[in-house]
Amino acid sequence: MGSNPEKSLLDVLRSQTAVDCDTFDVEVPKQLSPFVDCTSNQAIAYHELIRLGEDGKPVHAQLIQDAIDYASSKSSAFANVSVAELAAEAMMVKLALRIVPYLTGYSHIQTNPKYSYDKQKTVDNGKRIVAIFKDLAPEYDSRRVCIKIPSTWEGMQACRELESQGIATLATTMFCLEQASLAAHVGCTYIAPYINELRVHFDEGYVDQHKAFDFCGAAQRYYEKIGSKTQVLPASLTSIQEVMKLAGVHHITVAPHLLTELAKTPADSWEGDVGSVLKAGKQDAFGDYGGIVDDESAWRLAFTRSQDGKSEGKIIQAINIFCDKQDALEALVER
Repeated sequence: MGSNPEKSLLDVLRSQTAVDCDTFDVEVPKQLSPFVDCTSNQAIAYHELIRLGEDGKPVHAQLIQDAIDYASSKSSAFANVSVAELAAEAMMVKLALRIVPYLTGYSHIQTNPKYSYDKQKTVDNGKRIVAIFKDLAPEYDSRRVCIKIPSTWEGMQACRELESQGIATLATTMFCLEQASLAAHVGCTYIAPYINELRVHFDEGYVDQHKAFDFCGAAQRYYEKIGSKTQVLPASLTSIQEVMKLAGVHHITVAPHLLTELAKTPADSWEGDVGSVLKAGKQDAFGDYGGIVDDESAWRLAFTRSQDGKSEGKIIQAINIFCDKQDALEALVER
């Protein structure tokens, strides 16, 4: 009788938390599945789409061309949307559909970050993404699409409307309880606390001095206290040490290089932290957010003042980076 295979850190994590893959590279879930959800954004999409194969040629040249052809054929059906923007969305959906066979949950697609301060354009964008899934894969259950939206006031009002129409949403680029309380109030399916500000992935050597572990743990305990359906799905992690500290969170999305390292690391030899962020017994003094979640000006002021402005500064930074990547995606159409 053979011995049991050695448990890895990825096995340990999966025993405590729903694990999602933060990638559009289909080889990752092929090798390391099963995953619950697949998360993505404009940066992940762009860097996957420009990837070269061993022959030095673009891996996704045909997918890009097919997305452009689709967008050109559908431009009259989607008023006020350029072919380049529509093609960028089709590219992301096509990449997502390749990973669907390895998932049990949602495929996440992020709305155009340039609409972060426009509720109606964000709503229209979310519904358009779902429509593209239906066009490109009629057999796919579109209820398994989750729309990622930056956690601005306008973004979360868009989440409210989309959720009311049966479309799942994730409030992303989240850094504080003022945002988390509003996300629960509008009925988001998920929130994505960014443990590290987005800049760490694009500015070599930069370190976030105010990582959001405390906020992530507090958000989950706050949701449990108020009986919210919203689940916590931390993102923007930089090491397996950070990942394992979050064991016990509802969901977690992990980048390919960290998933590989987790899978290769034997659990028995691990002497690091496991789950300290969500350990029972932590006491939080939650504020009363009832007075701000239906008052736009009060919420905006509370958000501006949160962490002496650090929370708002981090979301502004993230929206800027994602806007740059949106431009880069659309530029692929114009090559």
